Amino acid sequence: MTAPWTAATQAVLRDAFSLHLSAGPAGPDALEVEVGMVLVDGELYVRSQRGTTSQWYRAAIRHGEGRVRVAGETVAVRFEPAAPEAAPAVDAAYRSRYGAPASFAVGRTARAATLRISPA
Repeated sequence: MTAPWTAATQAVLRDAFSLHLSAGPAGPDALEVEVGMVLVDGELYVRSQRGTTSQWYRAAIRHGEGRVRVAGETVAVRFEPAAPEAAPAVDAAYRSRYGAPASFAVGRTARAATLRISPA
C-alpha cells in the first residue's frame, strides 16, 4: 500500500494547471511529458489523449514507477492502471477542472489510458 498524497501536496496539485511526468529510472535520457491531471477523493489521475499507444503511457505501464514534477517539486511515484469504476468520477473531474477543452481527456481513447499516480 502506498502513502496517500498529503493535504499540502493536494493543494499544490489543485493549484497547478498540469504536471510533468517521467517513467522509469531518472537520468539524462528520461523522457518528460506535460499532462493535465485531476484529483478524485485525494487520488491523482492522468490520461493520455492518444490512448494506450502513447509512448509515455506505455513507459509508465512498463516501468510502474517514475517521477512527477509540479510547482518546482519532484516526487518519486508509482503508476498503475486506474480501476474501471473510477472512470465516471475522473471524467467529471476533468470536465470540472478544464471545462470545454476537457474533451481531450474524456473520450473512449483517453479513458482507456487512465493512470492512478501514488507517491512511492
